[in-house]
Amino acid sequence: MEKIVLPEIKDYHLIDVYIKNGGYESAKKAFTFSTDEIIDQVKKSGLRGRGGAAFLAGLKWSFMPKSSDKPKYLCINGDESEPGSFKDRQIFEYNPHQLIEGILITAYAIQANTCYIYIRGEYHKWIKLLQKALDDAYSNGLVGEKMKDTFGIGFCTNIYIHKGAGAYICGEESSLMNSIEGQRGYPRVKPPFPAQNGLWGCPTTINNVETITNVPPIIKNGWEWFSKIGEPKHPGTILYGLSGHINKPGIYELPSGTLLTDLIYKYGGGVPGDKKVLCVIPGGSSMPPLRGDQIEGVKMDAESLKAYGTAIGTGGVIVMDEDTDLVKILARIAKFYYHESCGQCTPCREGTGWMLKILNRLVSGEGSVKDLDLLVSVANNIEGNTICALGEAAAWPVKFMITRFRDYFEKRVSSENILPVRNKVHSMRNTAISIDTEQN
Repeated sequence: MEKIVLPEIKDYHLIDVYIKNGGYESAKKAFTFSTDEIIDQVKKSGLRGRGGAAFLAGLKWSFMPKSSDKPKYLCINGDESEPGSFKDRQIFEYNPHQLIEGILITAYAIQANTCYIYIRGEYHKWIKLLQKALDDAYSNGLVGEKMKDTFGIGFCTNIYIHKGAGAYICGEESSLMNSIEGQRGYPRVKPPFPAQNGLWGCPTTINNVETITNVPPIIKNGWEWFSKIGEPKHPGTILYGLSGHINKPGIYELPSGTLLTDLIYKYGGGVPGDKKVLCVIPGGSSMPPLRGDQIEGVKMDAESLKAYGTAIGTGGVIVMDEDTDLVKILARIAKFYYHESCGQCTPCREGTGWMLKILNRLVSGEGSVKDLDLLVSVANNIEGNTICALGEAAAWPVKFMITRFRDYFEKRVSSENILPVRNKVHSMRNTAISIDTEQN
């Protein structure tokens, strides 16, 4: 696989530097095409969403109705609240104008005159940085009404930054729209889908920050160029976020299909103390984990990871060494999803609390093998039974961590490894009844 080396440009986040190095030329080129030609370019490139679902971006754009008596909207999802994911903020800080240029091209392609960049509420620093870049783009006539004169076209769009209020659920596209509308962040039942009934009942397209930032180079270099980078079924580069027990954590832009072992050892510098890898979560905390003794030959792209029973997600790779306490890790993940459940669906609202309660028992040394089976049962009853994917996000870590590390968990709850239970009997029935919503 050919390594892509891009020249490092100092102060690339500044509009003058960006323009000096060819910035906004892709937008000028795109505005000479028809909207169908732009969508066709992105379709042929094979660009897939970088927000988790890996859906074809061009295909999603094509769902937007060609004519409508209602306004059309474009939403850029920069909520980025998935634990282990921190790629979008790199774009906000170091490459904001390529994102803005990608928004202009996308908005033109779907004829959206209003665009919202939705950013998680805790990203105070990055909101200020992006707002500065957006203000500069407006001042230079690149966004808003003045872009008609700047680019010589009869189209214009306005871009607004919408600050979230710190709710993970608003990373789900329909919750995001409710949040922008000023409503509670509840996911919507689908259908209808956003392209037919989105913001304020109008046609809406929603893409991830990294996805949109890939659009200008596709227009500049052509779809053939992009389609030949990395894996054919999931082409392009991906911003991989390395964290956990790794010598060189950070963001690495590499071709899709990069070996997971290369990410860890070649680019990430390996594990501190040369310890063995016990577990790897390949795409953010909600993705099914992989055993450390099974990562050899695993490629980091959507189709390859699917074959291993997991997913690329946000590309946030979390590495855990041989001394990691997986019981505590799983309890911490479960606590996050319990806290972030919006409470709309009963299986998620109640089930996340049940799983956390049981896992806290395991952490305190009062668990049993029956608890492991109960955890998997609760996870199975959450999965597929909720309006949005937070149900799966909460269920998968528990279900697959226990099933794939069953030997580890059974050892932790065996009689010689637990604390005295003090006459506390946990039958399957009594366990379920004893669970309440009060958490430690």
